[in-house]
Amino acid sequence: MSLSEVDRQFLQRCLERAPRAWQNFVDRFLGLVVHVANHTAESRGITLDQSTRDDLVSEVFLALIANDFGVLRRFRRNCSLATYLTVVSRRVIARRLVTWQTTVQTTHHLEANHRDLETNHRGASGAEDSGPHSRIENREEVQQLLLRLDPQEANVVRMYHLEGKSYHEISQSVGLAENSIGPVLSRARSKMRGDAT
Repeated sequence: MSLSEVDRQFLQRCLERAPRAWQNFVDRFLGLVVHVANHTAESRGITLDQSTRDDLVSEVFLALIANDFGVLRRFRRNCSLATYLTVVSRRVIARRLVTWQTTVQTTHHLEANHRDLETNHRGASGAEDSGPHSRIENREEVQQLLLRLDPQEANVVRMYHLEGKSYHEISQSVGLAENSIGPVLSRARSKMRGDAT
């Protein structure tokens, strides 16, 4: 299907920056771009919420006006304008969805690694100290231990056992690397056991 006279005029008016030409262009092709966004996402097994769909549609129109309507200026006019815009829209949206999926997967991966790391730290510290129940049971011992520790160790022990903070929270609060919190707690427990014997 070749370029219709109506679409040729829409295109020409946009390229000449005629008054309201861009608004009319958007009004004419908005439904098409929304349809392409829905179809492209659906074909990748992605369900779009309204704000994500709006972002994708905006991304397409921004691509069309970039570089003084560069995408529209490159249109060879050997097919319908709707066909050309469908191809352009699909490429823009697919690229954005790939970026979005990569970001989501990376975020989930980092969150899972963080959870695993915290679980491993607690596991390495010994089963007796792996949950909030042991923190409460050991409360009096912890308060006694605090008196025998240097200030940094005491701070870490207090935050972990009395305040119930995670390794990550403690790390951010005291400025120690997260993987050094477990060893600090282990040394503190060793001091407590040494003093008890």
